[in-house]
Amino acid sequence: MGVADRQPASYQVDETKIVLGSSLALGGHAGYLGTQTLHGALAYIHHVNEQGGVHGRRIELIAYDDAYDPPRCVANTQKLIIQDGVFALFSYVGTPTTVKIVPLVEKARIPLVGMFTGAYALREPVNRYLVNVRASYYQETAAAVKHLAGDLGIRRLAVFYQYDAYGFDGLRGTELALRAYGLTPVARGSYIRGTLHVEEGLERIRESGAEAVVMIGTYEPCARFIREARAAGFNPVFYNVSFVGADELARRLGPDGDGVMVSQVVPPPESAEMQALLPGVSDYVRLLSRFYPDDKPNFVSLEGYINARVLVEGLERAGRGVDRESFIDAIETIRDWDIGIANTISFSPADHQGLEEVYFTCIENEAFFLITDWKAVGFLKPALPK
Repeated sequence: MGVADRQPASYQVDETKIVLGSSLALGGHAGYLGTQTLHGALAYIHHVNEQGGVHGRRIELIAYDDAYDPPRCVANTQKLIIQDGVFALFSYVGTPTTVKIVPLVEKARIPLVGMFTGAYALREPVNRYLVNVRASYYQETAAAVKHLAGDLGIRRLAVFYQYDAYGFDGLRGTELALRAYGLTPVARGSYIRGTLHVEEGLERIRESGAEAVVMIGTYEPCARFIREARAAGFNPVFYNVSFVGADELARRLGPDGDGVMVSQVVPPPESAEMQALLPGVSDYVRLLSRFYPDDKPNFVSLEGYINARVLVEGLERAGRGVDRESFIDAIETIRDWDIGIANTISFSPADHQGLEEVYFTCIENEAFFLITDWKAVGFLKPALPK
């Protein structure tokens, strides 16, 4: 893009501040996800501002609640771009909301950095204005199927999913992964976003005799599905993708959570071992404790924190004369950047996803342990029906 096509920097920043905008769920059935993403990001942004900001400018963030509702997210984004005149969009939460605002992003040629969603549609084809940090749902579900079918030998897998763009993405990823093992889901059950109507989907899956259930949902309906399944004597392996909100899922499940698996795209921040081994995790824990002392370290806010690290690095590299295009150019120069989480971050013009790693955790006594040896978790495999 030529200089003539660039919007003037004065439209997006001034001498003292850079203003960002976010639309995410701050209340309702996905409120935990949005709130924790925001707190993790702001913990680092507050720290940067205390150090004098970026090239002498403070970072300000305008955040609007969209309650995980796509039309509301669109309205919020229009307001951020047109009325608030923000420099960039940042830390959106959710597939059904984020995919709806892509046309606005493209028309305004405004960067959107660090979405809490693994949707394939936000990654392929590469969109210059979309900067993903986390691994995708396709990567999560492929790794999960590899372990469930390959390592544990489970052949009867079902999928429980949210009936929208998020759920469809996870369902498709699971189906593609199963195909490599000559398998298809033995059952598919769904629920409508914003409801807890899981009974029909549960019954369909229970009747299939599934040995494992891949769950593409949020913490409240997934917790209800698992509780009701256990109450009915149906105890397959329950596996959830990262968007579920692992810590909140564990809290809601209580004793029913033991043995439930969740894939993650960041290291376990509650682990004292991880905090000791990984300076990036310990820095996050320290800053979260300082700025949000009532929050416990968790996977969601750690992801928000990492998003903010990428954002600030891009601003630093772009220099004092930053505009939207030079900001994206700067992010694309990040190669093998080590922020102390054991996995480096890289971008390029042909790759707008910074991290690739997928971790697997299992709930025990409402806490998470990292699965490192799948041969040692054979107890997760249910007894085959006779």
